[in-house]
Amino acid sequence: MITMEKAAKLDLKGKDFLKLLDFSIEEVQALIVLADDMKKQKEKYFDALKGQILGMIFEKSSTRTRVSFEAAILQLGGNGMFLSSDQLQIGRGETIEDTGKVLSGYLDGIMIRTHGHDRIEKLAEAASIPVINGLTDLYHPCQALADLLTVYEHKGGFKGSKMVYVGDGNNVAHSLMIGAVMMGMDFALAAPKGYEADSSVIQKTKEIAAKTGAVVTFTEDPNEAVKGADFIYTDVWTSMGQEEESAIRLNAFAPYQVNKALLENANTDCKFMHCLPAHRGEEVSAGVMDGEASIVFQQAENRMHAQKAVLYSLMKK
Repeated sequence: MITMEKAAKLDLKGKDFLKLLDFSIEEVQALIVLADDMKKQKEKYFDALKGQILGMIFEKSSTRTRVSFEAAILQLGGNGMFLSSDQLQIGRGETIEDTGKVLSGYLDGIMIRTHGHDRIEKLAEAASIPVINGLTDLYHPCQALADLLTVYEHKGGFKGSKMVYVGDGNNVAHSLMIGAVMMGMDFALAAPKGYEADSSVIQKTKEIAAKTGAVVTFTEDPNEAVKGADFIYTDVWTSMGQEEESAIRLNAFAPYQVNKALLENANTDCKFMHCLPAHRGEEVSAGVMDGEASIVFQQAENRMHAQKAVLYSLMKK
């Protein structure tokens, strides 16, 4: 793992944070180590982004993304500006490119939570300031960075540990699998047929794993996947925009609930992770969600610390 001294020397200023694949393994490690330092020494970074303004565009609603980013920029001495799409001209047809060019004249950074990943790519190409992915339909890199920070806090490193994702092969799964294998963690994903991760993301994950030595497994059998797991992760079965599929999804994912029986197939000290919000009784039982193995609220707090590291690294003068 990279040292804090070396992490501080890496220059990410002005870069966009659209997906973990845009960064080297060393750069991702640097962000994790920096986030850990920022969490432990909060006062050390007061005023680090004094006078900087982060615009936060929301085309999808959120609790953790909005509050964690706003708290993060405030703790660094800057200011956060909430920008709801229905209050912006992009909600009335202005192009994302024009929006990016305009906001670049007012702000020091843009965070956007949106739909198609091509949308954030167009925004980043047009903007002259850093653009950060708060979530797209394909990737959720800020969540994955917080997840890796949480693993780092529990294990002190990554190699030799196994991360297992059980459920829908969605944007959270995509960023998590890439981040895990970049750090050298073994990774398994158990999903029902028809709900697997994107094939191109699977291929990229396998290519990274071949370089880092991580073992990757993709299966329909959750009980097989969680054998030897140090961390079991899940997400809601029906995400925003999929409400009409809810009944079909509940039926398809029923055997994939993370419950006490599934947890017993993992390592004895296995931890449970979830990006939240959680639906107790669906993707996770109440006993696991609120049990001793659960570290979901540590994860949630770590969104802020991980994002502080991203903001500081990209927006510092």
